[in-house]
Amino acid sequence: LAHTIIRVSRHLIPSPDFSSPPIPSASTPPRSRGRRLPTPRLAPPAPMATACPPLSLPSTSLLRRTTRAGPARQPLPSVRCSAVGEAVAEAAVAGTAEEPLLVSAIKGKKVERPPVWLMRQAGRYMKSYQNLCEKYPLFRERSENVDLVVEISLQPWKVFKPDGVILFSDILTPLPGMNIPFDIVKGKGPVIYDPLRTAAAVNEVREFVPEEWVPYVGQALNLLRGEVKNEAAVLGFVGAPFTLASYCVEGGSSKNFSKIKRMAFAEPAILHNLLQKFTTSMASYIKYQADNGAQAVQIFDSWATELSPVDFEEFSLPYLKQIVDSVKETHPDLPLILYASGSGGLLERLPLTGVDVVSLDWTVDMAEGRKRLGSNIAVQGNVDPGVLFGSKEFITKRIYDTVQKAGSEGHVLNLGHGIKVGTPEENVAHFFEVAKGIRY
Repeated sequence: LAHTIIRVSRHLIPSPDFSSPPIPSASTPPRSRGRRLPTPRLAPPAPMATACPPLSLPSTSLLRRTTRAGPARQPLPSVRCSAVGEAVAEAAVAGTAEEPLLVSAIKGKKVERPPVWLMRQAGRYMKSYQNLCEKYPLFRERSENVDLVVEISLQPWKVFKPDGVILFSDILTPLPGMNIPFDIVKGKGPVIYDPLRTAAAVNEVREFVPEEWVPYVGQALNLLRGEVKNEAAVLGFVGAPFTLASYCVEGGSSKNFSKIKRMAFAEPAILHNLLQKFTTSMASYIKYQADNGAQAVQIFDSWATELSPVDFEEFSLPYLKQIVDSVKETHPDLPLILYASGSGGLLERLPLTGVDVVSLDWTVDMAEGRKRLGSNIAVQGNVDPGVLFGSKEFITKRIYDTVQKAGSEGHVLNLGHGIKVGTPEENVAHFFEVAKGIRY
């Protein structure tokens, strides 16, 4: 197919400086991965009737030229895209026989385009999932059955061919194996039947043994690997200790987190005991997922951003770092992704965990986020999920703005949060079509 080629101008704007170091912390700094993040500098093209809109450039007040040690930047690439509505013959840049595109990008290798997948890409916005829910109305029925887990995980793969196929599950899935009964109630969300609010209750929590309690997770991951081969990366995920503790102490979702904060500030020893149990268990769970086929694992610390920076450094950061250190001892090449919604106030602290990727939400400008995180860590994100309710031209513009700001190395294109219920499937299809048509 014919493609419109948008050439990259090398000298129109200075390069963003992503070398600012993280803020000082008592925590051990993350391991250096020995790579820097070259960033494409895109000049806005003349208006044309293609899927590539004029690209909005970051404010020049955010950009400055610096002199750094290290290898010279590579020649800047061009970005290509197809005409609107055309099938993109070369869009599917598959992973190699040895390694999926997503894993290569996270490791800082040269790739032709950013890999793309979407949080909650398997779920309620898809008609096929809605039909399945009518037959199997209970969430745990769907998420704890091998055949259903595989079927649901593959629904977006069969339609959109994302570069990551994430396991259909829930961060609370391990709780019964830790002696914490729970359920997910339609219209209400997670419910913890016996909230953990005393030292005695926390002492009853046991270490999670994945092989005994969630064998269906391992079986599903193995089946997914066999299905997608290395055309996409199979992704596992876990909940972070503070987020899991928040659910278990609050008794479910919360608006003000008063119960967990009361424990943190009035009885911190009890909370630290609970956090340590989740830390040990989630490290084991990540290793179990990796041993059964997961090629990258995302850690969700959804509620850590309810903490002030100083409290994050006490109740979240050290436990995340423990998990990463434990996993890296046995699985040094397993990419670990950290996502914390609303993390703008904590951003410089997230690399201190040692993860390979920080997933940004949409409230952080991608160029600023790159600068604040530093040059030795990959990023994921961060298109606003609400953009998928816009026009196809608007979706395209936001994709290109995000990719431009993220640069051509160490970026996984994603949303800044999960897909929202009611998102038009055709807009999700357009998101993937445009994203996979990009060429650096």
